[in-house]
Amino acid sequence: MSSIRNPEKVTILATGGTIDKFYSVAGTLDIGAPAAQDLLDRVITDIKFEIRPLIGKDSLDMTDADRAELAAALNAVRDEQVIITHGTDTMSETARYLAEHADVRQKTVVLTGAMQPAVMARSDAGFNLGAALSAVNLLPPGVYISMSGRIFPAASVRKDRARGIFEG
Repeated sequence: MSSIRNPEKVTILATGGTIDKFYSVAGTLDIGAPAAQDLLDRVITDIKFEIRPLIGKDSLDMTDADRAELAAALNAVRDEQVIITHGTDTMSETARYLAEHADVRQKTVVLTGAMQPAVMARSDAGFNLGAALSAVNLLPPGVYISMSGRIFPAASVRKDRARGIFEG
């Protein structure tokens, strides 16, 4: 029996991070609207997406209170496939927190983000979001990270800051 699922709808919880950043007129990098909407507007698909912005901060500023808010939002999602866009610096900590504190017995949850803001021409945001969408269609319930074409279970992933990649 095939494990491929093709959902009619996927929920995206957007928490901020580099993927949602843009350069302001003052030259600072600020968190903007969820980049996922613009990225999805560029492709042809019949999947419906519900994008829910919440938290909206750099992941270095994420607290366990923010992670608890995210876990509560995740628990409220009715869809079985959920993508969470998140900053890369603390993505692995959030993934582990969700695996321990959210009810994901019937949900496949994939965290993804970008090393460069989605608004930049050389951003990896679209690639990572597409890979995350494929991952939620193929993986069993649980919490995962999808970055740079690789997928990792929440329990065994970390960011190698020196190389700018995730490993598990």
